[in-house]
Amino acid sequence: MSELEILLLTHMRAAGLPEPAQQFRFHPVRRWRADFAWPDAMLLVEVDGATWSRGRHTRGKGFERDCEKTNAATLLGWRVLRFTRQQVESGYAVDTIEEALGGESCHTP
Repeated sequence: MSELEILLLTHMRAAGLPEPAQQFRFHPVRRWRADFAWPDAMLLVEVDGATWSRGRHTRGKGFERDCEKTNAATLLGWRVLRFTRQQVESGYAVDTIEEALGGESCHTP
């Protein structure tokens, strides 16, 4: 797990959210994995580090691959949430996940 994934997992546990599956293989053929998943809710969560420093997720080929992965998950019926480091650190990510799982969000954008 990356440091950012650990931080988000810590936030989710502190908020009392259901424990997610980690590095969840959601596709029946491709070897793609989501950082976190709640299979019963058909919810996948991805965290993207280095979005402001030309990390893999913001460079052309990496961004294109992320689009392909997200689109494939959506076509399989998954809801996909993606978060940046700033969104994890601010609490926006955990609030959004809580809302997606059926709880009430307390974050005000």
